[in-house]
Amino acid sequence: MGQGKSQFTEEELQDYEDLTYFTKKEVLYAHQKFKALAPEKVGHNKNAKLPITKMLQYPELSANPFGDRICQTFSSSRDGDMTFEDFLDMMSVFSTGAPKSVKAEHAFRIFDFDGDDMLGTSDIKQVIERLIGGNKLNDREMDHLIQNVLEEADLDDDGSLSFAEFEHIIDKNSDFANTFRIRL
Repeated sequence: MGQGKSQFTEEELQDYEDLTYFTKKEVLYAHQKFKALAPEKVGHNKNAKLPITKMLQYPELSANPFGDRICQTFSSSRDGDMTFEDFLDMMSVFSTGAPKSVKAEHAFRIFDFDGDDMLGTSDIKQVIERLIGGNKLNDREMDHLIQNVLEEADLDDDGSLSFAEFEHIIDKNSDFANTFRIRL
């Protein structure tokens, strides 16, 4: 910590430690990372809110095909703009200390593009398109792939995935907790 006076009181740091999967030292390090995105804005204002364009300059978000969705999901205003507390919450969920169940809940929200608490065919299509990038599938190939996903995961055959069905698939994936991670 010996890098000058912290912008946070000991009580605030304790609250952050209690509410996240981070130590006080990690909270301060997260704040350094957040501040580095816009030092002129965050330097003297611990409550500064950074626009999504700044947030997407964070290397792990800029390289992620879901970077904008991650920002929108963790943004308290849901527009992708983030305060330090939003950023800390996001980094905490993506940390190695967060349990698989917490990661699964947030992954589901990131993939639920229309916000209806179900992963329907349009949500699944958008996930696939983001994952394959510029490698476009024709309509028949896309429909076939979506159908395969639903056959594997849609346990109640309603044409979409509930959180419980999504979590069931996540539970089968032993590497999910390690891959759903952003390093501080």
